[in-house]
Amino acid sequence: MVGPLARARRVAIPTIGDGRGRLSVVEAGQTAPFPIRRVFYMHGMTAERGGHAHRDTDQLVICLAGSLRLDLTDGRDRLSVRLDDPTQGLFIPAMVFLDIRDISPEAVCLVLANTHYDMGQSIRSLEAFLEAVGQP
Repeated sequence: MVGPLARARRVAIPTIGDGRGRLSVVEAGQTAPFPIRRVFYMHGMTAERGGHAHRDTDQLVICLAGSLRLDLTDGRDRLSVRLDDPTQGLFIPAMVFLDIRDISPEAVCLVLANTHYDMGQSIRSLEAFLEAVGQP
């Protein structure tokens, strides 16, 4: 049986540029493989973030400036991905536990999600997540 982590993947963000700079575009149902219901960004981060999973939320994470590392698990498999290029994002499906680490001081992280925020749909510890997915 394949876990949800197998669906995680890098996503190329279409980018065009000229002498004035670059323009990158994310469109729902195209670049983001889902309808976008929520957009948020993190900046001025002084500590690790994440430490949770969403029961029903798919996300596209893009590091717009600086760099960070995403450590993911579905309870069986693990994946670590460094984001440091605003033309590359990472699709993270629901029921994948996420930790954000090695955050550079200038990092700005944009997240697009397919649901509105509902804390009741979040699993806030690795232990609770492993129990929810039936892993010891």
